[in-house]
Amino acid sequence: MKYKVINEFRDKENKNTQYAVGDEYPKGDYKPTKKRIDELSKVHSTHNCVFIEEAKEEKKASEKD
Repeated sequence: MKYKVINEFRDKENKNTQYAVGDEYPKGDYKPTKKRIDELSKVHSTHNCVFIEEAKEEKKASEKD
C-alpha cells in the first residue's frame, strides 16, 4: 500500500529521512511496521497533526467512464 505525505516530517526510524508534502511514503528500501504506519496516519499526540494518508489510485484518461 502506498501513502502520501500530508504534513512535512523527519522520520527518525528511517535514518532521519526528510519527507515533504506530496512525497510518497516510505522512501527507498525502508519497510515501516504496521505500528509505524498507524502512528503517522493518526493525529500525533505531540505534534497534533497527521503526517501521511493512504494514496488513492488515480484513473488514467483511458480508464475513465
